[in-house]
Amino acid sequence: MRARFWIILVVVVTLVVIGATTIRRGKGDAAQPGDSSAASGRSGGQGGRAGRAGMAPGPMPVAAAAVQRRDMPIYLRGLGSVTPINTVTVKSRVDGELVQVNFQEGQEVKKGELLAVIDPRPFQVQLDTAQANLAKDVAQLNDARLNLERYRALYQEKVIAKQQLDTQAALVGQLEGALGADQAAIDSARLNLAYTRITAPVTGRVGLRMVDPGNIVHAADTNGMLVITQMDPISVIFTLPEDYIASIVQHMRKGALKTEAWSRDDQTKIADGQLFTLNNEIDPTTGTDKLRANFPNPQRTLWPNQFVNIRLLLDVQKDALVVPIAGILRGTNNSTFVYVVGPDQKVKVRPIKVDTTEGNVSSVEGLNAGELVVTDGQDKLRPDALVQVQQANASGAAAAQPGAAAGPSLNAPPPSPGGARGHGRGQGR
Repeated sequence: MRARFWIILVVVVTLVVIGATTIRRGKGDAAQPGDSSAASGRSGGQGGRAGRAGMAPGPMPVAAAAVQRRDMPIYLRGLGSVTPINTVTVKSRVDGELVQVNFQEGQEVKKGELLAVIDPRPFQVQLDTAQANLAKDVAQLNDARLNLERYRALYQEKVIAKQQLDTQAALVGQLEGALGADQAAIDSARLNLAYTRITAPVTGRVGLRMVDPGNIVHAADTNGMLVITQMDPISVIFTLPEDYIASIVQHMRKGALKTEAWSRDDQTKIADGQLFTLNNEIDPTTGTDKLRANFPNPQRTLWPNQFVNIRLLLDVQKDALVVPIAGILRGTNNSTFVYVVGPDQKVKVRPIKVDTTEGNVSSVEGLNAGELVVTDGQDKLRPDALVQVQQANASGAAAAQPGAAAGPSLNAPPPSPGGARGHGRGQGR
């Protein structure tokens, strides 16, 4: 019994020790994350306060572009439609069977080239008949003239009456008139015979064929046989507001105005041409006037009824100071200003006056060539703020390449102040 008692006691003590150990370890593990977090928080707070106390705010990253001095074109823009200078619907001028077609659909033909032939035999018969009638009337006229001469001699000898002489003279006049009618019939038959050969009235491109060989064509047909469209040169008819008409007329007196045709999305230039003329009246419902510009079109880049954007070069502003429009800001009272990066990499507010805007650039007054103008990141700037110039693209927007160096132009960004500070100062001046 005593041995059993001791065994039970040892087991109970062992279980109590194991339970106590397990409870103490659980409490220790639960306390460790909290202690570590608290320590980290205290350490982080102390480090943050130390960082704020010991570190100065860094330069603000911005994009900038240099002010350029260059010629600034002034364009007038309008939407136009490509319109052929000549479009001809070829029709038959006589009735007959179409026996020959000498063209292919889409073929380029030249003026005077034979396109089709209508059966000429009926018209040849008409010509032969008219010529035969002329020969008969010529013989009758010759006989009447001889008789008239005889009647005159007989009348002088008092052999015939005056009435018989006058009748013969009238017969000669009738035959002379018949001779003129015969000649007109011959000319008409000859003309109809020529109309059986249909030739191209203009140089251009043939459209889809409307009549096939073997069909009977008529001069009264409304659809015609084919359509020829002149492709080179070709014109564009576009509209502009009436406010520009006086200025356009004034510049046209000095010489032809250059005109550019651009794609529908206004991204690709298609052709260069010249302004040809203006319409003679303004549309009162829209307040616009129509203009026609002619374009050489050897590559057929312009197609009839194609919609294009037209840029009419009205004038060129010489030696203008040009900056991207992204760098121009507006203040109170509709005033305009820019942030200029100084040699010390600090920005200054500079009031400017905007003259002309073309595309993504504007010509301005109040700046100097070579100065750096902030084009992106202005919303975070204040006067005398320290900046770090990043790379800029053609429009002046910041690129994801901070610190990259480039030349001072609208298409190439200025150098980063980090690696070429002295070079940047020289450009800023």
